[in-house]
Amino acid sequence: MNTKPQKDLQDRTIVKIAAHLPDLIVYGGYSPGRPSVDYFDGVLMFVDISGFTAMTEKFSTAMYMDRGAEQLVETLNYYISAIVEKVLLFGGDILKFAGDALLALWKVERRQLRNIITVVIKCSLEIHGLFETRESEEGLDIRVKIGLAAGHITMLVFGDDTRNFFLVMGQVVEDVRLAQNMAEMDEVILSPNCWQLCDRSMVEIKRIPDQRAVKVNFLKPPPTFNFDEFFTKCMTFMDYYPGDHKNLLRLACMLESNPKLELSLQKYVMENILKQIDDRQLRGYLSELRPVTIVFVNLMFKEREKAEVIGSAIQDACVYINSVLRVLRGQINKVFMFDKGCSFLCVFGFPGEKAPDEVTHALESAVDIFDFCSQVHKIQTVSIGVASGIAFCGIVGHSVRHEYTVIGQKVNIAARMMVYYPGIVTCDSVTYKSSNLPAYFFKELPKKDMKGVADSGPVYQCLGFNEKVVFGMAHLTCSRNEGYPLLGRDEEIIYFMCAMREFLMCNCSRVLMYEGLSGYGKSQMLMEIESLAQSKSHRTIAIALTRISFQQNFHTIQILMANVLDLVTCKHYKERQTSLQNKVKTLLDEKFYCILNDIFHVQFPISREVSTMSILKKQKQLEALFMKILKQTGREERIIFIIDEGQFVDSASWAFLEELIQAVPVFIIMSLSPFLDVPCAAASTVMKNRNTTYITLGAMQPKDIQDKVCLDLNVRGISKELGSYLVEGSCGIPFYLEELLKNLDHHRVLIFQPMESEEKTNVTWNNLFKNFVKLTEGLKTITLGNDKGSKEVCKVVCNLVGGVRLKNLSPPASLKEISLVQLDSMSLSHQMLVRCAAIIGLTFTTDLLFDILPCWDLKMMVKALATLVKSNVFDCFRNGQELRMALKQNAPSFEVNYRSLSLKPLGGMAHGQQEELRELENEVIECHIFRFCRPVMQKTAYELWLKDQKETMHLRCACLLEENAHKCDHCHGGDFIPYHHFTVDIRFNTLDMDTVKKMAQSQGFKAEEKIIFPKIEIPKKSEIFPENISSEKIKEKVLSYFDFVISKMRTSEEDVIPLEPCQCEDTLEVVILPLAQHFMALEEKTKTLYYFLEIASAYLILEDNYMAYIYLNEGERLLKILRKEKSWNHTFESATFYSLKGQVCFNMGQLLLAKKMLRKALKLLNRVFPYNFVSLFLQIQVEKNRLSYYMDQQAQESSPPGKKRLAQLYQQIACLSLLWKIYTFNDFFHDKHYTHLAAMMQVNTALETQDNFQIIKAYLDYSASQQLAGDQGMWFKYEVMVIGQIMSLPLRGEGAEILTYVADALGYIKLIMGHLDLAIDLGSRAQKMWGLLRNPSKQYKVLCWFSKSLFLKNRNKQLIQTLQWLWDLSLAEQHVSSKAFFYLVCLDIMLYSGFFYRTFEECLEFILQNEDNRILKFQSGILLGLYSCIAIWYARLQKWDLFHVFSNKAKNLVPRRTPTMLYFQGMCRYLEGQVLYLQKQIEEQSEWAQDAGMELLKSLETVVAQNTAGTIFHPRLYHLMAYVCILMGDGQNCNLFLNMALQLSELQGNTLEKCWLNMNKEWWYSSSEVTKDWSQTVLRLPSWDKIVSSKVNLPDIQENKFLMKVNILDNPF
Repeated sequence: MNTKPQKDLQDRTIVKIAAHLPDLIVYGGYSPGRPSVDYFDGVLMFVDISGFTAMTEKFSTAMYMDRGAEQLVETLNYYISAIVEKVLLFGGDILKFAGDALLALWKVERRQLRNIITVVIKCSLEIHGLFETRESEEGLDIRVKIGLAAGHITMLVFGDDTRNFFLVMGQVVEDVRLAQNMAEMDEVILSPNCWQLCDRSMVEIKRIPDQRAVKVNFLKPPPTFNFDEFFTKCMTFMDYYPGDHKNLLRLACMLESNPKLELSLQKYVMENILKQIDDRQLRGYLSELRPVTIVFVNLMFKEREKAEVIGSAIQDACVYINSVLRVLRGQINKVFMFDKGCSFLCVFGFPGEKAPDEVTHALESAVDIFDFCSQVHKIQTVSIGVASGIAFCGIVGHSVRHEYTVIGQKVNIAARMMVYYPGIVTCDSVTYKSSNLPAYFFKELPKKDMKGVADSGPVYQCLGFNEKVVFGMAHLTCSRNEGYPLLGRDEEIIYFMCAMREFLMCNCSRVLMYEGLSGYGKSQMLMEIESLAQSKSHRTIAIALTRISFQQNFHTIQILMANVLDLVTCKHYKERQTSLQNKVKTLLDEKFYCILNDIFHVQFPISREVSTMSILKKQKQLEALFMKILKQTGREERIIFIIDEGQFVDSASWAFLEELIQAVPVFIIMSLSPFLDVPCAAASTVMKNRNTTYITLGAMQPKDIQDKVCLDLNVRGISKELGSYLVEGSCGIPFYLEELLKNLDHHRVLIFQPMESEEKTNVTWNNLFKNFVKLTEGLKTITLGNDKGSKEVCKVVCNLVGGVRLKNLSPPASLKEISLVQLDSMSLSHQMLVRCAAIIGLTFTTDLLFDILPCWDLKMMVKALATLVKSNVFDCFRNGQELRMALKQNAPSFEVNYRSLSLKPLGGMAHGQQEELRELENEVIECHIFRFCRPVMQKTAYELWLKDQKETMHLRCACLLEENAHKCDHCHGGDFIPYHHFTVDIRFNTLDMDTVKKMAQSQGFKAEEKIIFPKIEIPKKSEIFPENISSEKIKEKVLSYFDFVISKMRTSEEDVIPLEPCQCEDTLEVVILPLAQHFMALEEKTKTLYYFLEIASAYLILEDNYMAYIYLNEGERLLKILRKEKSWNHTFESATFYSLKGQVCFNMGQLLLAKKMLRKALKLLNRVFPYNFVSLFLQIQVEKNRLSYYMDQQAQESSPPGKKRLAQLYQQIACLSLLWKIYTFNDFFHDKHYTHLAAMMQVNTALETQDNFQIIKAYLDYSASQQLAGDQGMWFKYEVMVIGQIMSLPLRGEGAEILTYVADALGYIKLIMGHLDLAIDLGSRAQKMWGLLRNPSKQYKVLCWFSKSLFLKNRNKQLIQTLQWLWDLSLAEQHVSSKAFFYLVCLDIMLYSGFFYRTFEECLEFILQNEDNRILKFQSGILLGLYSCIAIWYARLQKWDLFHVFSNKAKNLVPRRTPTMLYFQGMCRYLEGQVLYLQKQIEEQSEWAQDAGMELLKSLETVVAQNTAGTIFHPRLYHLMAYVCILMGDGQNCNLFLNMALQLSELQGNTLEKCWLNMNKEWWYSSSEVTKDWSQTVLRLPSWDKIVSSKVNLPDIQENKFLMKVNILDNPF
């Protein structure tokens, strides 16, 4: 048969609908009357499949997102479709799929039963045969057991106008259930009647003891029996067997379009399935593992009732159940008839039907259904089980016959509770906890062993929701731990304190309302507020409302007044009655006491006057009484009402509260979630009242989240990876955080271990970043735990087990449910947009989203995005900088002034909303980057895709992103690892070639687009400068040339200034990071590794060592797999991997580890670095010859190296440029030669590249290495060569950048070598040039060392101007490193310059807030300097406890040595702090003072000997050495070091040090006994503003400088 017409037939709507229904219904033609009963004969087969529930549980508790519903669908349908196909081949009709079981029917005349039973037995045995050779991929044992029954069958059709259902009932149905129950695995059991009716000669059986049913062993046909002929003959009696259509399994596959029949069949199918069919979506779309609530309803009838009678009762029950569920967004999924009872499987939370308060809705409907059905005639017992949790919801079966069903442990639990707890409504513990209903609505039941349920947990009876005042149970439900602080809500508590103060001071009411979504910690905050109020001896009345409260008239006031009147403590109504009588006797006539009967459950006699009063009049009388009571109480004491869940206040109570706040001075504090509907008029009036403060709660800030984690886990710190995951995943919402922690604990990925001292840790690559986010200092004294004991908070940290992929972790079911509620509330088009965005990732661009959205126009996308931004699904950002700023902190709480809003014209409300949406659309158009507000939404939406759909979408995204996966135009394009894509075959996958070509073109290597620089020549000095020109003349010429370049850049006559600043960080975040994730999802390992290395390199450029480390570790896993294949590509990737590792280690100050990594990289790059003296000196000679060769060959034409060779050379340069710096750190003889060799190898390699920039960098590095080694002639030669080189460069393209780099690098070298004036001249020009080139990352570095030069020269005015530039730059770029250096200089100014620019408190606050910042924490030097400066400050103040805190922090950073100015500056400050501490030890005559002094002197000498940072810090180091010597009583050496320090200061022009040296020298050797107290000096330190305004004389500033006290150690030797 032609397959195309058959496919066309299957695409028909009627065929798709028929696939969900049995032939019994499709061809039934039943009368429209309901109920409808029909009778026939037939054979029933009940197949029960074991193992599916366990499999569902396994998938539903899987840790990672790639273990989702699709694998479960494939596995389920692999087995079920085989059974269905077998049944259909043998002529059966699948009546129902009951989860992991199915019921099949062979409908025939009674006289044909004998033969048909034989056919069915044959079918059953073959079904067993299917599973003998099949084994589940998941390792689960899948087996079936089958029961058969035959005889008279009754069918009942029932329903309402919207849905129809059918049942088969009668003794045969009961028999088949019993037969299946008797069967063991792989057995077929015949019911007694089926055994009687079958052809016994054909069946070999085995008797079952004490049973009339029998077990089938096998069929035993006679030798001449031809089963095919027999089967064909039997099928002639089957009405709808497709005998003539051999390619068809069902005749229903050929149904012609028939609108009337289609309309009739639709009523048997669930609404969400019909939507799916209408939308022509894949049937797998609705297959999910999702949180749902199961409501199993069982109706038991009296014995021997006729089908018509039972049918009428089922009809009435069904109509009511359907009407209740329709309102509350539930659906009837299945109806079964077994064991004289009818069971309805109802489900809340199907796709598209998820709603808030789903569990509460389910319980409400269960109670409502129970109450109704208990009254239906002929229904004897109603039993309902409710269970909540993850279940598989999806289509199972075969392509021609399938049904939508639910499978899972929670379905089983609900069914078992229904059976084992008859006659009541029961629920499991998850439902009980998730309902958020008061405990007094439930009663815990005795535990029972239920078949098939290992541990159901506690079972509760739901008692109903006719809420009455249950005295003493309406208090706040949240418990308060006395030792647990309220984190992150300081601002909110301040609002309370202010409102409280105003309430106490004035005689009017105050209302304080806190609005926040569920999970924001509102209840916990109210508990804290109640505690604060009670601590001031104020009377508080605190209550918590529930959803049911809203449905009870005047309920809130009822509970409040019961508390005001102290009725909550009364145990009996008579006691309440007496108490009431005493309190109202002066306020109410006795004949009206009875109006209190209903509201307070008392029994005052009903008077004639009250009996004739209307309900409204009674209510008014009651309100008047309450108002009198509150007025009287208010005169005696101030009343504070605290109401939790205020959105559930009923309208009548709102009206009373509105009057109350006007008549009586009360303080009402209320928490509430946003109103789902427009609040009532009274509520709006209260919100708009001038005395109402309305606060919209914001999320907790990252540091508060991390502190909460530490306290919840009872640990001192958590790993940074864990902290980042929880901060991002929780979005600052406490409930989200708690659920994420529970999920991690459930998967056992958290480990607790003693906290090791950083000093004792042996540093390896694996523990290089084994750092922990630590608990805030003030919280460390809190110890949480139970009575049995608790962990020592100060000694325990929490880490992750190895190999955990937090990014791929599946979200907790509770959080996934919240996201599904939001998703299901969206339109289908908005859902599609969210799902497409989820494929791209947490952050995405509008360009990429538009490219992958199917058939969308731009206007449609903008409107949808605006709506989703308004709904807090997405946040939008104009650029990456806005995104990064937003991610640093969560949105704080803010006050909403509803009174101001209410003054707007009422008629323009709708117009205003439209205008707001239009403004939002305009904002969306301007925004380029979007991000999911909550990561759990992205993960939830991602999991909705099918595997093949995911792959298609990931591949499309990858194709589109690869075009932009390179550096920005500002940085001249290209790879982050130079020429990287030329070394790796990036076309190995199935990407189209056009895309790859575009990507290659975008790398910036096209010859026609690249600036052609002049041929490289090594200029001679005589060609640039006259032979005998002085260094001063050279200096003037160089500075003049830089001035000329600046003027050219400013006039923009040349194409010099880039159009926009660097966009590489944006590219990294929105292109390369997602690209790596797409390839990882596609399992393209080589591609993924390629981009992981690119990412690591980009992060190193951005100075983010931690993130580079993270992605290098990600890449290491892939590299281990790819190393098995030996090819050049992987060799280069390995070399790059070690090169990047070396850079990270170098930046982290782990020089030995860095050296090891860099050597490995060079070896893989075929540039082995020598390990011993012999090879060292041989290699030096080789490199000298090579250098001579390059110098001689420059005039000759030579072709440039190929792109692959260039990639190799650039990596060699990267390694060598670090190696020579590492070797300069040591003062051993051979290390100097290694330094020289590495620098020379760098020059030779750069010359081979023929790249001007690389050559100039190498020359400057070589010059710097020679200056540090003291080789005057060599370094000067190479500086002259550099100057000659740059003067021949054009200003276009890279030329301007090279010139600026030279000014920058030369200035830095001059600074560290102590040439301060020249450093200042070069620095002022370099920072201008970087500014003109719009390169803030380079400009801030210049400003840092430039400000240091000005500081040492005492050029305060220029220094402050530079610091202001640095501050402005740090704010504009949100650059934490530049801000850190700004505060470091501010501290230096306070400590050494005699005034302050920023206060000490501001500097300290910055340090405490940012010490865990990953940029600062993992950048050696800056924090060392900051901590040391603070330690010096406290040492001068004699606050030694605080000194030790910061000194120890600095001490932990000392071993992280880097050959940089920042590190040595930090070391100088650290050692200065130790010198001051030595002075204290000597003053106290400590026995350890002598040893400490000698050790300190050695440390100072060691730092001086390390020439890596030049000589700029030598005056300070000699100064400190002199002080140590004088403290130790060594006057001779003290004079020696003082003179050396003074000489160096004079030589360098170091005015600051020279001044301080002279002051200390005079102080030490004077006879004055006057001691300057630094604490007094601090008080008179002037600000820079006072100095500028001439309020302070500059000479007076010198008086503020700290002088080191001299307490000479007695007999030091």
